[in-house]
Amino acid sequence: MDHLVIARSMFGTTMGFHIIFATIGVGLPLMMLTAEILYQKTKDLDYVIMAKRWTKTFGILLGVGIPTGTIAGLQLSLLWPGFMEVIGKVMALPFQIEIYAFFVEALFMSIYVYASERIPPWARISSLILVAIGALASAVLITNVHAFEGTPQGFRMNGHEITDVDPWKAFFNPTFFVSAGHVAMSAYTTGAFVVASVSAFKMMKNPFGTRVFQFHQKALILSLIVGGIFSFLTALNGHESAQKLYEYQPEKLAAAEGLFETQSHAPLAIGGFTDKENRELKGAIEIPWALSFLAGNSFDTVVTGLNDFPEEYWPPLYVHTLFNAMVGIGSFLILLAFGTLAWHFLLKKKHFPKFLMWIFVFSGPLALVSIECGWIFACTGRQPWTIYRTLSTADSVTTSGNLGLLFVLFLIVYAILAISVSFVLIYYFRKNTVLKDLNAAKEKEIPLFGSNS
Repeated sequence: MDHLVIARSMFGTTMGFHIIFATIGVGLPLMMLTAEILYQKTKDLDYVIMAKRWTKTFGILLGVGIPTGTIAGLQLSLLWPGFMEVIGKVMALPFQIEIYAFFVEALFMSIYVYASERIPPWARISSLILVAIGALASAVLITNVHAFEGTPQGFRMNGHEITDVDPWKAFFNPTFFVSAGHVAMSAYTTGAFVVASVSAFKMMKNPFGTRVFQFHQKALILSLIVGGIFSFLTALNGHESAQKLYEYQPEKLAAAEGLFETQSHAPLAIGGFTDKENRELKGAIEIPWALSFLAGNSFDTVVTGLNDFPEEYWPPLYVHTLFNAMVGIGSFLILLAFGTLAWHFLLKKKHFPKFLMWIFVFSGPLALVSIECGWIFACTGRQPWTIYRTLSTADSVTTSGNLGLLFVLFLIVYAILAISVSFVLIYYFRKNTVLKDLNAAKEKEIPLFGSNS
């Protein structure tokens, strides 16, 4: 493999693995907080048990998210010294603040886990609020570096010299708020549907109407409510994200839609594949004028096609498939959540068909696939630049050799981590069943959060 390809593949694999734990690590605290609030409001023990069990899951996943995040930081320095030189002088601020965000998350997570039985309800809720804020802040601050890569500002490049540095201007770059919103909404969506997957699977493993079945049914309905709300908000945010692409990275938008010719009343392409040789999109379903409206809120908006850019500036054209997968899965999850809630609340149906239960089971993995596609699209769609129109990826990469061996060693580490976290989760929850927690919750002298720890 080419040296640059190995470096990109190594870092991409690291981020692809880490993003699973990072995303659930942002989404799950919101589910914990929601369950805790419902418990304090209704005093229904099912909700506090949900909070307890999700907290245990969060702690286990955090144990993997921390080392994979550390590896990602290490690889930034090892693989991309040219990029880190710019970041060190211009955008070090998010990395510095992120340390404090993680400190807040870890501190109040410890308080919630070890002191829940000793502190008043308002303190329990406050602790989880700060855990959720810390988790979200960590993700947003790191993602802001990515936003900066797409819309850089706050410095000037005179040859290889960096001048006129304004860290706060770089921090609040044009896509900061849109990127932060997209990270938050999509993470909350994913966290909810991961819970829905587990709940649906457990419902199918237990007879209808039993105590354990009812517990998981409550968890499923709660996750669908949260997932439905945030999947819809993610779609609204996606509209604004597309407009930012139109304004700041037009070739990325053109590649996402497989648009070669500049035109007004541009159609929105669904499916199909881009034929680079013939410069056309084949097999797609086109919605007339929709892309122009998406880009500029007007059907007359002129969308620039790929043919107006030098071919060496084109992103890889498979980003069209990634973009379609991300949007398609997101749209499906919206329909799944609201359709199911209408079935349950409006039609008063207490029993879900088996095929629908299997869809719930796969909804969590689908949400993670959407996250992966979105992340790869975001990074690959910026190519050939590390920092858009400022620093190329080829100029950022290390000149050190032996990356192939290092890549293999990191793959072994990820395999060990994946197997370990799977084993720990399965072992813990087989040993500490829902029924065991339900029985413990009724015994006042047994501390719920202190048990099974």
